[in-house]
Amino acid sequence: MAAKGIRIQGLKKRYGSGDTAVDALKAVDMHVASGEVVGLIGPSGSGKTTLLKCLGAVIEPTAGKMILGDDIIYDDGWKIKDLRALRRDRIGFVFQAPYLIPFLDVTDNVALLPMLAGIPNTEARKRAIELFKELGVEHRAKAMPSQLSGGEQQRVAIARGLVNRPPVILADEPTAPLDSERALAVIRILNNMAKKFETAIIVVTHDEKIIPTFKRIYHIRDGVTYEEEGQGRGFE
Repeated sequence: MAAKGIRIQGLKKRYGSGDTAVDALKAVDMHVASGEVVGLIGPSGSGKTTLLKCLGAVIEPTAGKMILGDDIIYDDGWKIKDLRALRRDRIGFVFQAPYLIPFLDVTDNVALLPMLAGIPNTEARKRAIELFKELGVEHRAKAMPSQLSGGEQQRVAIARGLVNRPPVILADEPTAPLDSERALAVIRILNNMAKKFETAIIVVTHDEKIIPTFKRIYHIRDGVTYEEEGQGRGFE
């Protein structure tokens, strides 16, 4: 197991207290190595959304441990003082909808995050352009979001998730609105980017089109995770 990536041990989340307490997460153990793309699958009410919010430092778990790269970020309490900086710099997010800022061009949509992290504007835009080259949307660098196709918007959103070079990316239903060809293209891109940038990627999905591509899958049921080997099919 590579030292980088993300590891979760005995993660729990309880809402409320006493007789009305609800254990949304009871025992979550996961590890995703650098360069790996892993599926997270579970029915509604399984704890999937709660787990994603804990992994993204949006809500605080009740107990357990989370290790990001070589750093313990949670051990029965947050070990990182600035959670906003953690979310901005060390965790990338890719959502079902791209959520691009409509009044900024594509380059500034992606460059904004590193700028907020203190990276000079020129360097931030250079990073964005480099990612556009990797993702095949370099020719759209000056376009406004409204001028892009759905597939192009999703590629820009992936660039935004990668631009601060985070050790982990959380992708929440990234292929849900896409047809089979475009869905598989997005997963191919995520796999290529994971390897190139040594990023651990967790893809939350219900999408039967892409589930066979994962080499490893975590199922979550009633707040407990179960690991299984995936099919690891190619993308053709």
